Amino acid sequence: MLRQFYRLACFSLLFYACQYLAVAQSVQDEAEIKGILQQRIDKDKQSVGIVVGLVDDKGTRIISYGTLKKDSNQEVDGNTVFEIGSVSKVFTTLLLADMVERGEVSLNDPISKFLPKSVKTPSKDGKQITLLDLATQTSGLPRLPNNLTPKDPANPYADYTVEQMYAFLSGYTLTREIGASYEYSNLGVGLLGHILTLAAGMDYETLVLTRICKPLKMDSTRIKLTPELRARLATGHDQSGNPVESWDIPTLAGAGAIRSTANDLLKFVAANMGLVKTDLYPAMLKTQLDRHSTTIPDVDIGLGWHILKKYGTEIIWHNGGTGGYRSFIGFDKSAKTGVVVLSNSANSIDDIALHLLNSKNPLSKIEPPKEHKAIKLDPKIYDAYTGQYELTPNIILTVSREGDSLYLQPTGQGKFELFPESKTEFFVKTVDAQITFVREENGQVTKLILHQNGQDIPAKKTK
Repeated sequence: MLRQFYRLACFSLLFYACQYLAVAQSVQDEAEIKGILQQRIDKDKQSVGIVVGLVDDKGTRIISYGTLKKDSNQEVDGNTVFEIGSVSKVFTTLLLADMVERGEVSLNDPISKFLPKSVKTPSKDGKQITLLDLATQTSGLPRLPNNLTPKDPANPYADYTVEQMYAFLSGYTLTREIGASYEYSNLGVGLLGHILTLAAGMDYETLVLTRICKPLKMDSTRIKLTPELRARLATGHDQSGNPVESWDIPTLAGAGAIRSTANDLLKFVAANMGLVKTDLYPAMLKTQLDRHSTTIPDVDIGLGWHILKKYGTEIIWHNGGTGGYRSFIGFDKSAKTGVVVLSNSANSIDDIALHLLNSKNPLSKIEPPKEHKAIKLDPKIYDAYTGQYELTPNIILTVSREGDSLYLQPTGQGKFELFPESKTEFFVKTVDAQITFVREENGQVTKLILHQNGQDIPAKKTK
């Protein structure tokens, strides 16, 4: 749902659930894996380059296919750098658990303990948001702050400031009880990362490098890339295969700013599985404990990590995505198998990762997008469609007319031009998403319907 159209809202969380009952069996055959990647890139046109990393008690392996960018001869491999998006969140929650182990913070500390006194932190029914609430996605904070209005939609988080985040917190009224229910929030985990920097007295990247990367010898994991690492950075691509810019995420870094490689992430997964000895392991175990249910079938949440309980086993996982990349890391402790999948495309690779961990999780059947052709309309028709449409309480779609063109702008994001294929049906060229405007018998437009990822999501017109 909207996780590719509404790209900046996610970093990402997209999950493919399987309906078959079977004993878990991981896919380990390299020829089979290579065939999956070739199919996804050459035939399905869903990516330019994909790297798969496997780890078990015998060691690690890399299987890759494709290139760093279109029309390039440079192949992706285990040392290729990708943006990992929301996989950054389990680094942030590991920092939290490690700081708890060190006695620097407590899971039950209220966020107000660390923020400036000038910040009025949201509370409800006398209860305050704690670090634990942020780490388990149960804080009651929305997915994104409503004052995130990027100057450059291609790099949507680059200019969001700490002062803006503080202003949002001070003015926000919680709509749900704190700790009661799960709602995925980039704001929440971004805020957690910020708070940990205040508690530790160092910036987020330094904290990650000092506490995680150096002990695990993850030398290619950074936020700010050196020239050598930038030379290994794969170019990101949107759903249609067009190159896109990298993202910079200064204020909400803990939610999705990290860049890494398959080889480095295999070290991280191996350490979480206990396959290598590390002083971080006690903290890692605490992040993997089941803490709360989620709204995803068969999935609970620990500190950051999501826990899939199916087929009598547990898969601990997180995925990620930015404007031109997708990532997934996960492991099955009982099978002693871990997986990393990285792609330089906005199209999801979650199904590949889950299939590799359990062959009964099916690969997605990729349907080629329907070809959409724009027609000419009298621009005066657009006037009836302009206004605001509520997709969710936190996501408003604003439709506006500029000259002879119609645009749609989700909360906190840039504008997407809408192209007509009938008087009521429009499409977006940069992603596989369509809009249908709904008129009543009196001609009044009362809602729109977003069509994406096989779903039809209504949004009522409010203004």
